[in-house]
Amino acid sequence: MQSEPETVCNVAISFDRCKITSVTCSCGNKDIFYCAHVVALSLYRIRKPDQVKLHLPISETLFQMNRDQLQKFVQYLITVHHTEVLPTAQKLADEILSQNSEINQVHGAPDPTAGASIDDENCWHLDEEQVQEQVKIFLSQGGYHGSGKQLNLLFAKVLITCGLEDESNSRNLRVGKSSRLDNHNVFFWPVIVSYLHSVSAQFFLKSGALWMCIVLNPHCKLEQKASWLKQLKKWNSVDVCPWEDGNHGNELPNLTNALPQGANANQENMGQCKSLEYQHLPAHKFLEEGESYLTLAVEVALIGLGQQRIMPDGLYAQEKVCRNEEQLISKLQEIELDDTLVKIFRKQAVFLLEAGPYSGLGEVIHRESVPMHTFAKYLFTSLLPHDAELAYKTALRAMRLLVLESTAPSGDMSRPHHIASVVPNRYPRWFTLSHIESQQCELASTMLTAAKGDVRRLETVLESIQKNIHSSSHIFKLAQDAFKIATLMDSLPDITLLKVSLELGLQVFL
Repeated sequence: MQSEPETVCNVAISFDRCKITSVTCSCGNKDIFYCAHVVALSLYRIRKPDQVKLHLPISETLFQMNRDQLQKFVQYLITVHHTEVLPTAQKLADEILSQNSEINQVHGAPDPTAGASIDDENCWHLDEEQVQEQVKIFLSQGGYHGSGKQLNLLFAKVLITCGLEDESNSRNLRVGKSSRLDNHNVFFWPVIVSYLHSVSAQFFLKSGALWMCIVLNPHCKLEQKASWLKQLKKWNSVDVCPWEDGNHGNELPNLTNALPQGANANQENMGQCKSLEYQHLPAHKFLEEGESYLTLAVEVALIGLGQQRIMPDGLYAQEKVCRNEEQLISKLQEIELDDTLVKIFRKQAVFLLEAGPYSGLGEVIHRESVPMHTFAKYLFTSLLPHDAELAYKTALRAMRLLVLESTAPSGDMSRPHHIASVVPNRYPRWFTLSHIESQQCELASTMLTAAKGDVRRLETVLESIQKNIHSSSHIFKLAQDAFKIATLMDSLPDITLLKVSLELGLQVFL
């Protein structure tokens, strides 16, 4: 087949402190990211650095020339490019010869080849107009075609630059979100207002999560934080900005099928994860003896997962609670626990059980507190080989689902740090309730499996199931699970588990 004719493009790349700060290419292609020609030149420079000759700044070269050499240099430069530079050269010559000209009031002369000052901004190149255009196309087309892929790549770029302490990350998000909020005309179409809010919900969730990374960056300056806070408040006041806890439209989709269900989904997801090897990297300057960045990261993750928080009112916010929890646990499951990390798990499990209102595993919690079933299942399986008593104590505490209780549990109200459980008359709008009940059932099933052969623990788990699980379908499922576990082919039937299965089965019919 006849190939396309070869085209030659003129490409120029400026870089400063290992960052590409500006690019130009004669191909004229416009996109969020660099064209193929810029990428090719960048790779050539990286792979064959010896083939690209480096020169001193032109100011240094000129300083080494005598008067005759300088005159020859200028005249040859004008001769080669006389049609382009001759008018500019004559204008500059007139100004230099004039004593009162503005150019003679400034000491020295600019040098574009000398690079930026150490205090100057050095950010990755970003074509802000193209970012805005891509966001508008994505929203106006309802999230179809290729725009969604471009935006996901943009989010990935922001995340990478966050780790590089690059200020262009906030520029990326600021441009992208401004395009979204300034595009008022899109939202004046009454027929598709609700639809577009639904389509762009994920855009806001992703950008919101990345903004958290940016504003929590310990290296950013106070004036930057103040500027970002002002901008975020401005966006929040725009009418088309969806509410964090709000609902748009009366027709609410069923989230049960959209969320991962049970142990199969993870595989009372992991198959898609890359196999990574995490290592302890010490930082003796900041950390205590025995601590590493890995131990700190795991401890912070456990603290965040175990915090007590009230379930938000809105559909999108409730879905985000479930997804964020499962994504963080999925990351933790990639880490192989060693003795150091097991100590962290034990410490946090004990702390969460005794921490009062700050903990979702505390003795007394708010009626509408986000359940801890998914998190407790992960803690249970992680602690079981090392501290079975603590593992069961944690999982049994997490089995409760107070939002379905008719009365509040009694607690030691003399301790001022406890939050009183309030039972309002209204039934809360938990759109993810079906998913939450499934996770509660998975936690119970996991404990039943682990307790096989232990009469005391099986009875304790049975009592917890009878007290906390209210769905007859889930109780029936647990009865089936108990029967299967009790009658495995490789061992004699477990009589206690068979009794558990029988009692749960009878409870369904009562």
